[in-house]
Amino acid sequence: MTLREERERLEAERLSPYASLAAQSKGRRRPVEPCAIRTCYQRDGDRIIHSKAFRRLMHKTQVFLQPEGDHYRTRMTHTLEVARIARTIARGLGLNEDLTEAAALGHDLGHTPFGHAGERVLNDLMEGGFRHNEQSLRVVDRLENGGDGLNLCYEVRRGILCHTGEDTAETLEGQIIRIADKIAYINHDIDDAMRGGIIYPLDIPLAVSQVLGFDHSGRINTLTEDVIRASRGKNAILQSPACQEAMHQLREFMFEAVYYNPVAKGEEVKAQDMIARLFAYYQKEPDKLPDDFQDIRAREGVDRAVCDYIAGMTDHYAVEKFREAFVPFAWTVK
Repeated sequence: MTLREERERLEAERLSPYASLAAQSKGRRRPVEPCAIRTCYQRDGDRIIHSKAFRRLMHKTQVFLQPEGDHYRTRMTHTLEVARIARTIARGLGLNEDLTEAAALGHDLGHTPFGHAGERVLNDLMEGGFRHNEQSLRVVDRLENGGDGLNLCYEVRRGILCHTGEDTAETLEGQIIRIADKIAYINHDIDDAMRGGIIYPLDIPLAVSQVLGFDHSGRINTLTEDVIRASRGKNAILQSPACQEAMHQLREFMFEAVYYNPVAKGEEVKAQDMIARLFAYYQKEPDKLPDDFQDIRAREGVDRAVCDYIAGMTDHYAVEKFREAFVPFAWTVK
């Protein structure tokens, strides 16, 4: 018996009846020889974390554009926090931690530079719109690995796609990503907003703090434990009414105090204009797209290739490409 088969046996013996077993996965779009060591979900997590798209998350905005300080979240640190919260919930419910982690690691691979500000621009420019969860799936299906994609399992792909939007993942592990994402971003955005002097601890509504806790770790712990308690023994991922309402109020507070705050978001207009101008530039100059995107241009059109290229950029790379396209280079006579 291989190590993978031993792991699959242990899953069948120990996990909840509601768990998704690796041995029962619906499989990949292209069949591959099973790994002797890792289950298919463990293998998918490794494929994601070793991908170029994952590494680029390090230099993509979470909420604050180019903040001065080493401790503000990036899209990568957000992803890692989601993965840890999601694994904790999965463990508490006896679900498949490896599937949960893989979907969490991949859920934001399609996010644009400059956070949701960049997403809104591409949504306006692309026929049919642009949604980062759909782009995340496109990254793992089409864009990574020289155009071959990562060839992930069906269940991981669905967890990535369904972490936001109207569609719901079939597995409980996939459904965990949606709530873990919210728990992570609301709380770490509070932490970053306080670090930036946008809000202060006493600004948080007292009624919310009395339910969820008065500090960062307390709120995350309360919300995570609540999901486990509310969902245990059930074929659903749930919250108690009290925590659900408190989290809703906290989210409304964050939109009013932070997400729409002109101090916190004052530079977004510049970032959006930069992306719009880059999009127009590459539409007119598609030959300047990298070789990796020329096949997309030929098969799916210029706009699709331009969108994929810009969506994959880091903040710094987008600024550099803008500088190359629109800012004159200095020169000297030798």
